[in-house]
Amino acid sequence: MIEISDLQKIGIGLAGFGIFFLFLGMLLLFDKGLLAIGNILFISGLACVIGVERTMRFFFQRHKVKGTTAFLGGIVIVLLGFPIFGMIIESYGFFALFSGFFPVAINFLGRVPVLGSLFNLPFIQKIVQKLGGDGNRTTV
Repeated sequence: MIEISDLQKIGIGLAGFGIFFLFLGMLLLFDKGLLAIGNILFISGLACVIGVERTMRFFFQRHKVKGTTAFLGGIVIVLLGFPIFGMIIESYGFFALFSGFFPVAINFLGRVPVLGSLFNLPFIQKIVQKLGGDGNRTTV
């Protein structure tokens, strides 16, 4: 079993609240305040979970410069008062930065009992296979 420290538990909570506030901000017609709080909580939660140094190394890798620029630039644009344009740019940066994690997340969610059966529905299965990558790979 993996040992989770108290700081990592706090980070998971912060990131969860950040995602919640981002969702709520978009649901309430791109409320600038909620989106700003969500962005700050998500980044601080990520830093608590994996550490500040690893977070900086993740965001500032040479091959992720475009994604980092778009993600952080979108946050700045949201803070400046243009939430719709900022969230569009931030979404592009998010997908550019975290696209390597999508196959792992999709494969994990496919093993969850209820979601796995939903992912096997014919019209959803094509989308899941496209997002999840090659399903014929062996996992260790």
